[in-house]
Amino acid sequence: MKKIIIIGSGGSGKSTFGRQLHEQTGIKVSHLDALFWKPNWVAVSRDEQIEVQRQLLEQPEWILDGNYGGTLGMRLDAADTVIFLDMPRIVCAYRVIKRNLKYRNRTRPDMGEGCIEQFNWQFLKWVWQYPKARRPGVLRQLDEVRHTKNVVILSSKRDVQKFLDQL
Repeated sequence: MKKIIIIGSGGSGKSTFGRQLHEQTGIKVSHLDALFWKPNWVAVSRDEQIEVQRQLLEQPEWILDGNYGGTLGMRLDAADTVIFLDMPRIVCAYRVIKRNLKYRNRTRPDMGEGCIEQFNWQFLKWVWQYPKARRPGVLRQLDEVRHTKNVVILSSKRDVQKFLDQL
């Protein structure tokens, strides 16, 4: 495990898991949200997303946390390990609300500077719909790479802890 991507719904714990994985392995973690959002929630262009990722993927080892489906293919191609945090929607929704309260009117450590945490109904709706709207496509993509990549699906906090304990 030298080139690791972490994907999953908002609130699934990608950033927290990425930091924990970094602590266990010493491999640098990059949070795509921190790289792809400029102050006041201005998104970088897709071309910039591709260029930033291209530079990261050239490194000998890395942990990347984030979805960004439009560029997931390039990360899947470069990764040796794909970790899908497939958490229940109620857990993800709860964590999104909890995170919003914790960082209200501040910037989260895994977010782009100047992106002040605000409650967003549209994002919460996306999280709630993730299991039906996004998860099937993610599982199809994982099935396509399963024969050449180490694919790990973690579905509970206990699964996550067991995985980290086994490193």
